[in-house]
This record gives sequence, C-alpha cells and structure tokens, in this order.
Amino acid sequence: SWDSQGNKMTVPVMVLQHGHHHVRHPDVAILYFPKLSNGLRRMKRDWVIPPINIPENSNGPFPYKMVQIHSVENRYKKILYSITGPGATEDPVGLFTIEKDTGDLYVHQRLDREKQAHYTLFVHADSAGSSKAEDPMEIFINVIDMNDNKPIFEQTSYAAKVAESSPKGTTVIQVKATDADEPGNDNSEIRYTILSQEPKLPSDSMFAINSFNGAIMVEGVGLDRKKYPEYTLKIQAADIEGEGLSGRTTVVLKVTDSNNNPPVFTASTGSVDENAVGVLVFKLSVTDKDEPNSPAWNAKFKIIRGDPDNLFSIETGTYKQEGIIKTAKGLDFEKSRTHTLEVIAENDVPFAIPLTTSTATVVVTVKDVNEPPIFKEKEMTVQKPEDVPVDCVIIKSEAEDPDLARENAIKYKIIDDPDNWLTVDEDSGLVKVKSLMDRESPNVKENKYTALLGAYDNDPVPATGTGTLVIILEDVNDNPPFIEERNITNCTIQAKVCNCVDAPLRNSWGVKEQTIRGVVGGILLLSSKF
Repeated sequence: SWDSQGNKMTVPVMVLQHGHHHVRHPDVAILYFPKLSNGLRRMKRDWVIPPINIPENSNGPFPYKMVQIHSVENRYKKILYSITGPGATEDPVGLFTIEKDTGDLYVHQRLDREKQAHYTLFVHADSAGSSKAEDPMEIFINVIDMNDNKPIFEQTSYAAKVAESSPKGTTVIQVKATDADEPGNDNSEIRYTILSQEPKLPSDSMFAINSFNGAIMVEGVGLDRKKYPEYTLKIQAADIEGEGLSGRTTVVLKVTDSNNNPPVFTASTGSVDENAVGVLVFKLSVTDKDEPNSPAWNAKFKIIRGDPDNLFSIETGTYKQEGIIKTAKGLDFEKSRTHTLEVIAENDVPFAIPLTTSTATVVVTVKDVNEPPIFKEKEMTVQKPEDVPVDCVIIKSEAEDPDLARENAIKYKIIDDPDNWLTVDEDSGLVKVKSLMDRESPNVKENKYTALLGAYDNDPVPATGTGTLVIILEDVNDNPPFIEERNITNCTIQAKVCNCVDAPLRNSWGVKEQTIRGVVGGILLLSSKF
C-alpha cells in the first residue's frame, strides 16, 4: 500500500497449508551454500550471502518459515541440515530451527527489535552417515523495525516562568521526548504540537512550539501577571512525523512581573522655614502596579529642574514608594519666596517596555522668619592712641536688617567690653570712649583691644546680630622709668639696689661719702656683667 505522500508500505502475508504444521511464505527465498572454486574448500571473494529480513512483532502463526537453505550436494547424496549460534543452540535457545531434511529455516515466536536487532547463525550441511558436505555458512537475520513504541517525554510535567513583558519569539522552556524505535526512520521521527492552552486569554495562541525540537516560545501579546498569572499547556509528541503513536505531557507557565508600569505621583506641595538646613520639606508618594517590594516596584527619585544651586536633596524612604525632600542649604525668603522643583520617579530596574516616566512638580513655599541685623563690616578695625580722651568717637558702627518686608528699627548695644572702656549710642551706633584706655592693660594683646557689639531689631521676637570691634592702641609715654630692686653680692661685699629717695646712703664705717659712691659704682659696674 502507499500513503498520501507516495511512500510504499509492505507487510508479510502468510498462507497456512492444510495438513501441515508449518506456515509457508509464498515468496520464501532459497539460500544456497556458496559454490566452490577449483575444488578448493573456500568461497569466491565476490560471493555475498544476502541477509534475512523479518519484521518484529509478527503475530505468526508460528513456527514461521523464513527461508530455505539448499546445498547442491544433495544431487549426489543425502544432506542433513543444522544450525548453531545465539537463538539456536545458544540463548535464546530454540528461537530459530531448521528442518534437517529440507533446510527450511523457521522462527518460533515474535521478535522484538528493541531487545535485539540482529542475529548471526551458522548453517551446516552434512552427508548422512559421513563427514560434512559443505563448510558452515554464516547467515544474518535482521529484525525489521515496526512502529511499536510511542514517544515518551522525559518528564511527566514541566514548570517554567515567563516574564509578562517577553516579546514574541522568546523561548520559555524546551520539552523533549524520545522514541525507542529504530533511529533514522519514520517510526522514531517525532513532531511536537500544543494541544490546548488554559486559560485561552487574551487569546488561545499565546504560545507556540517548535515542532522539531520542542522549544516553547511566546507567540501572542498581552501577558499580564495581574490578570492571568498562570497558563497550562497540553503538549503532544507523535512519531511518523506527527501522524503515528503519541505521548503527552503538561507544561505549567507562571507569569512573572516585569517593570511595565511606571510610578505615578500623588500630592506635591510643601513649605519650610528659611535658613533651616537638613529639615524635611515634603514627602512625595507614588503608586506602582508592579509586584510589591520587587525591583520593578521600588521607586527612586531625582530632581531634574528648578534647583540650580543645589538647595535641596531627595532620597527614597524606608517605604520604597516614598521620596523625602530636605533642604541641603538654608533658603532665603528675601531672595526667593517659592521654589518650583520638577521631580521624576523611576524604578530600581529599567522599564521592560517603552513607558513614559512619571514627573511631579513640587512647589516649596519659604516661610519668613525674623533674622538678626547684619553689620556691614563683620570685623571693624580702628587705630587710636591709648590716651584718647573720654567721649571721643572711636567709630560709627552700621548694621542692616535683612528682613526688608518687616521694616524693623535697628538698635545697638555693647555685648562684651572687658575693661569697660566703651559706650555705644543705641540709635546711631556711635562708639565712644567712656573711660581712659591703657595699652598696658592685660586685656590688650599685641596692642589690640577687642570688644563685641550687638545690633538688634524691634520685632516682637527680637533677633540680635554681632560685630567685632578691634582697637589698635598706639603707645604714649605715660610711664616713668624705675629702678628694679635687687640684692648684689661681690667679693664678700653686699649691696642693695633700692629707691634712694626715702633711704639716704648710710656710712657705718666712717668712710667718706665719695668713697662709698665709688664702691657702689664699681659694684654696679661689676653687676652689669652678670
């Protein structure tokens, strides 16, 4: 018979002859012992014994005649035939037999190619009552494969994961089946197909399979973990190129989350006191439809516009969908009362598909606080002689209030004046001498006397700014010389240097005053060398 593709298929036909216990094939071949050449007991080099082909799984009836063995020597003498080898005289013993008188070779049961595909036997031809008539002839029996094994999958079920953003053609998993029939023919040629898909949404062809190698791929669009978290596929493997025996398995595909949803902002306004550093301005919140607590769900934030001076910082909070904005530097109400920031939110991993990044506009209102007046010169330096008279003006200090909108009045005061030499007019800021100064005061360091001035406003909650006043004092001759009192001993002679105004020279030895003066002068001269 021929199939639809023109391939020829044959099966053996057996005819049972009545009155005989053997089954004879109508086209049984006859195998002859090789002819001898020049009387030598060896076969010609070009003599080939054709193999005997018999299909496996034949239903008999048995014994079944395969071939007839014939020796030309039977023309001259009675020939007796026998066989030896595996399947005859060796295990499996008795599988093959030969009719000793006719040379008919029989098989006694069905053969299984998957157990043994080939048999090799030796046929003997002997003269009745004498020695052998022929050399043993080697014959080969091939068991022809029949399609008696279905494909078997390596696993009864498979499990795999597929990302919801996987593009068409993405390989998810590969299944494999094997067929025990003879390799290289149609009986073991396997083809794979998908029999069913559950659920059949959003279409019944979300996946495809490579019919040759069993690779399962994404075919459709619309994988969505939230809607369809799992698919079950029934897979078939069939031999004879998909038309023969078949085996089946199940594949369960779990749809995993991909970053296919951008974070979306909620409210976005805040306020902060001016000059405050490191304080919370606002907490931004986002929502994300991806799997919670996954890298595709966790948000990270960035200020992309509105902060050229880097006045703000932003970081992700412990709750991964919260952005915390703080002041990185002090804000100045007088320079800018509002700041408009543009913030974007992304995820820890890139988007799996093209998505529009979510942005938020955050308006930060700066709240005015009362700031202290600021001296025009943080450190004021003047140079004056130390004997400058009382009420003399040292300097006019000036301060300004940065709170322009408040229009506060500024007043002045002395905060620190170690020797209490100065006074300041609270309205004008004029600093004057209150008491005489002295460069030799211990509070004067390297001719410099330092005082601390204050400027404060009249706000209900007043604030005070400070400025430093440094007076460099010029020395004047306001101290006479004086004798340093000390005792001197030289050559067993003792002298005392002292203020002689109240203690006139005494002459206890009765020597002349001029002599005493000379001695003292000499002593002084000598002492100067020490």
